[in-house]
Amino acid sequence: MSLMTAIEVGASGLTAQRRRLEVLVSNLVNANTTQPAGKEPYRRKDVLFTSANPEMSFGAALDDAVQGVEISNIVTDNSDPVKRFEPNHPHADKDGYVSYPNVNAMEEMVNVMSATRSYEANLQAVNMAKEMQQKTLEILR
Repeated sequence: MSLMTAIEVGASGLTAQRRRLEVLVSNLVNANTTQPAGKEPYRRKDVLFTSANPEMSFGAALDDAVQGVEISNIVTDNSDPVKRFEPNHPHADKDGYVSYPNVNAMEEMVNVMSATRSYEANLQAVNMAKEMQQKTLEILR
């Protein structure tokens, strides 16, 4: 496996985790938003990943073993919204219930921490590959 392939795989992970963080932050931002009665509240979204082959060739033995990651889909959670009895709320329905998004802030924060750690791990892998390339160039001088 070449060092450029290692960087490419790490970069695909960085891109995927950055997009995951954007979706998770969107969920957190909309966790307490409401809509007028009769309109659907915000629905939680999640990112699905799939493996992707790097564009560079690096030998038949490693073709299937080393893969990057890409986002295959962003899915919407279709579970029911959370209903709270708030008869004085301007978006309450005729029974006094307000529909809130199906977002659990604690779960989203754990997902944000996980995505952040994954991003940092990919960044460290890219930096290590760059460092190895620099050391190789120094040896060749």
